[in-house]
Amino acid sequence: MSRAERKIDHIHYALSTGQSRGTGLNEIQFVHRSLPGSSVNQISLSTEIGGLQWSSPIFVNAMTGGGGEATENINRQLAELAAVCDIPMAVGSQMSAIRHPEERSTFSAARKANPNGLLFANIGSEATVGEALAVCDMIEADALQIHLNVIQELAMPEGDRDFQGAVERIDAICSRVPVPVIVKETGFGIGREAAELLNDLPVAAIDTGGFGGTNFAAIENERAEKPMAFFNGWGIRTAASIVETAAGAPGKRVVASGGLQHAEDVVKSIALGASAAGMSGFLLNILLMDGLEALIEFVEQIKKDIRMMMCALGAKTIGDLHQVPLIIHGETHHWLRARGCEPDRFAMRRPPSFDS
Repeated sequence: MSRAERKIDHIHYALSTGQSRGTGLNEIQFVHRSLPGSSVNQISLSTEIGGLQWSSPIFVNAMTGGGGEATENINRQLAELAAVCDIPMAVGSQMSAIRHPEERSTFSAARKANPNGLLFANIGSEATVGEALAVCDMIEADALQIHLNVIQELAMPEGDRDFQGAVERIDAICSRVPVPVIVKETGFGIGREAAELLNDLPVAAIDTGGFGGTNFAAIENERAEKPMAFFNGWGIRTAASIVETAAGAPGKRVVASGGLQHAEDVVKSIALGASAAGMSGFLLNILLMDGLEALIEFVEQIKKDIRMMMCALGAKTIGDLHQVPLIIHGETHHWLRARGCEPDRFAMRRPPSFDS
């Protein structure tokens, strides 16, 4: 099977298997403020990652490319969404375009559709410095994502089996590319130990890519003659991964992703320690099922809902959300306590004072 055919397979299986909603975010509950002293009109959704100013904390996270005309159309429409809604967008892994130049248009279509927006290139941790520079140049990238996908590769019949030297390659890429670097997981979560390693590197941010969204192990196992079913439930749930990443890399911005579907997921993720939130599979489903206009309406509604929730919490800025008190319960609480992440401290935080 060609790489392009595999990309189409990924889309098909992602839509058919859906998202598990196993992110752990349902185990997060905000402490209500009866006197928030807030005003919707004074709330700012802006955030900053790697020196780049975003008008909103949400963005279109990496999905696809390298699958011929079908993925070119998807990336073009997602870029149109990003342009209309004024949010950043990341393309999928561009390694296919490095190896097969005819696939470059499936990625460059995003820049053509959104010439002035924030667009992120994407490559795996196996990449060389030269390949990283090439993918950035390919789409005139404003940032570079380096994705970590050990479990997907192991579950993939034709996947990689050697993951040595990734930290050193990431370090080398960070020192050479002219744009900020975001290191991201692909659905299995960043743990505290990995975050500690990344905290020592010149990366701009760490994207949790937690368990609970599109399950690439399950997708690859659908394709495999001898599936590795033990990987289907493997990973750190998104809610726990956000806290672990923030604890392990206090010097880095945290980006939340992994099964986020609506404004409540976004606000909870930021309150747990993230500064931005990526959405992917759920957006793709809306695009392919209901069309671009419906997706634009959905994203605009998410931004409105975030403002409403921030108003209720008395949070004027994205940074203020890091101070609001919340309760962590259930499996997420047990996980974080066992991992030494002190989940009870979130309940005792002092809420921000809304300066009116």
